[in-house]
Amino acid sequence: MAKPTKISAFVLRLLAMVVTLTATVVMATSRQHTTVYGIPVDAKFQCTPAFRFFVIANAIGSVYSLLVLFLPSKSLLWRMVVALDVVITMLLTASIAAAVAIGFIGKKGDSHAGWLPICDRVPKFCNHVTGAMVLGFCGALLYMSLLLHAIQTVLNPLLL
Repeated sequence: MAKPTKISAFVLRLLAMVVTLTATVVMATSRQHTTVYGIPVDAKFQCTPAFRFFVIANAIGSVYSLLVLFLPSKSLLWRMVVALDVVITMLLTASIAAAVAIGFIGKKGDSHAGWLPICDRVPKFCNHVTGAMVLGFCGALLYMSLLLHAIQTVLNPLLL
């Protein structure tokens, strides 16, 4: 790889690691305790499997980026990076899709299923979750950019 290409890949991976780690921390710290109609309610990310999936997927993405940052560029493992970038990109995309679906139900509810919106009762929790989902979406976009960059730099010389 040329020097500017190495630097841009390093910066993209570092940025992707920071964004996915931040999304993990923001979602993992989202919690609010309130009382609704005299019943204590504790809203936290652990209550929803989609939010737990989001936290785990973003944690995997950040650890993966950290590991790839220290991978020597002359290593044969760089050929695996393209395949692993595809896996991580799809994992992050699936996690943000699941989290957004549950977040939309939390915000708007579903009158057909009888689910009431909860964001008017726990706005701090919902704002935290929204911030985490925005960061998660940015992380998925960064990984998509990394994937395209890896395809260009790793696979293009093999095809020529």
